[in-house]
Amino acid sequence: MSFYSWFVFFLVIQVVHFIGTWKLYEAAGRKKWEAAIPIYNAIVLMKIISRPTWWTLLLFIPIINLIMFPIVWVETLRTFGKKSTLDTVLGLVTFGFYIYYVNYTQKLEYNANRSLRPENKTADTLSSLLFAIIVATIVHTYFIQPFTIPSSSLEKTLLVGDFLFVSKVNYGARIPMTTVALPMVHDTIPGLKKKSYLFNDDVNQKKTSLLNKLQLPYLRLPGFEEIKRNDIVVFNQPADTLLDMNNFSPDRNYYKPIDKKTNLVKRCVGVPGDSLEIRNGLVFINRKEMKQTERVRLQFSYNIKFKVKFSSYEEVSNLLRQYDITDDLGYDPKTETYYVQATPEAVSKAKSNPYVESLELRKANKGDRDPKIFPHNKDYNWNNDFFGPIYIPQKGKTININLKVLPIYKRLISEYERNDLEVKGNQILINGKVASTYTFKQDYYWMMGDNRDNSIDARYWGFVPFDHVIGKPVFIWMSWDTHGKGLNKVRWDRVFSTVDGEGQPQSYFKHFLFLLAAYFIGEYFWRKRKEKKA
Repeated sequence: MSFYSWFVFFLVIQVVHFIGTWKLYEAAGRKKWEAAIPIYNAIVLMKIISRPTWWTLLLFIPIINLIMFPIVWVETLRTFGKKSTLDTVLGLVTFGFYIYYVNYTQKLEYNANRSLRPENKTADTLSSLLFAIIVATIVHTYFIQPFTIPSSSLEKTLLVGDFLFVSKVNYGARIPMTTVALPMVHDTIPGLKKKSYLFNDDVNQKKTSLLNKLQLPYLRLPGFEEIKRNDIVVFNQPADTLLDMNNFSPDRNYYKPIDKKTNLVKRCVGVPGDSLEIRNGLVFINRKEMKQTERVRLQFSYNIKFKVKFSSYEEVSNLLRQYDITDDLGYDPKTETYYVQATPEAVSKAKSNPYVESLELRKANKGDRDPKIFPHNKDYNWNNDFFGPIYIPQKGKTININLKVLPIYKRLISEYERNDLEVKGNQILINGKVASTYTFKQDYYWMMGDNRDNSIDARYWGFVPFDHVIGKPVFIWMSWDTHGKGLNKVRWDRVFSTVDGEGQPQSYFKHFLFLLAAYFIGEYFWRKRKEKKA
């Protein structure tokens, strides 16, 4: 729905609230008109049910309000003497409309001084659990979100098994667009493999389904920095059509809301307004080779042949791991050649191994078209290593469009910026009007993996709109090596290390342990001192 539609819906809810509660307000010693004033009526209701005024704010936060509304219904019923289990169940299963019945048919007895303490352990546990979920959801949605590195696309910079904290505040927290969903769950319910949100995923019904009308328009809180080149960014995969992020072979394509598309983490190599080109696997921005920070360690694909035959992949992996070559191996039995991903530094060291016969860089040829590469059009003979040049759209900028460049910007115009796009003969029609230019409505970015030949990134699906950006990884709180054993599974040098910054990453785990020990020692002596004074 648009902002106007949501505003109308909000006013309708106010009318529904007034009709069902005005007698309750009067019974509590308030004026009935106070039940009709938007927002103010919620503040007054919090006073009536003896709950803090700040609860009102929670009623307007998406996802959180799904928890708060049932709580307020039950609290309202109990304030007017409806405390039985049956009253609670009726209040919940009727979505609060049981209050109508109480409002018009029951003798209203306002209990202003009722006890707010839970009546038993079960109620106390449930109350604590709901409060914990609310706090965790607010932190998860608007401040910090945990994230696990699932693939090796940023290998040597971020490793498979790194557990990150992703900041939502750097680029500005995005308000959830999907209004009916389980808190702190992405696109599927764990264990059930069912959608965690209400939405019609049939692409043919994306504009007509009533469920899809429940989506909020895109809105983002202010951030304190912009996305820069070399920033590592977490975002929703723009062209995601998977049922869930762990199933890469769905039975069909699924149309998903923006905030429920698969979460990815890549490096931003192109910002709005840039001209980007890839030559021989290297990125050029505005015709100059892109400069890397000290922490960027690019990997490329190599053919490796050995002088001896190995009995298993594990033997080969163990040998290569000595040189920090850790990505999955490929193998061609016809040529007895392995395919590895490695940094140039690692390759230089591995070549000295007496078992290695040859180690050669693998590259595609310029002009050889890869049909999997964006924009998936026969007029563009691009591949993984030779791509572009391509203009990265900037908000407010206008470009000329014709049938030649349309494949590059078609999805952007129709899907990301929600225009009706049609081609008739040699004419391009946007929203029913012939168009020879187009002005972009938002900024776009080009995201790629450091593991250049083993990364499904923008080269395959194109631009990332800013409304798909989730946040910025800032901290690795744990790192787990699946090849290790026992305590060696933990990559101790990566625990409590920063993702961004100057120089090589440094673990602050020892500093954390020192501060933790100092806290407990200080707290112990403080308590002893208080006991002596007592």
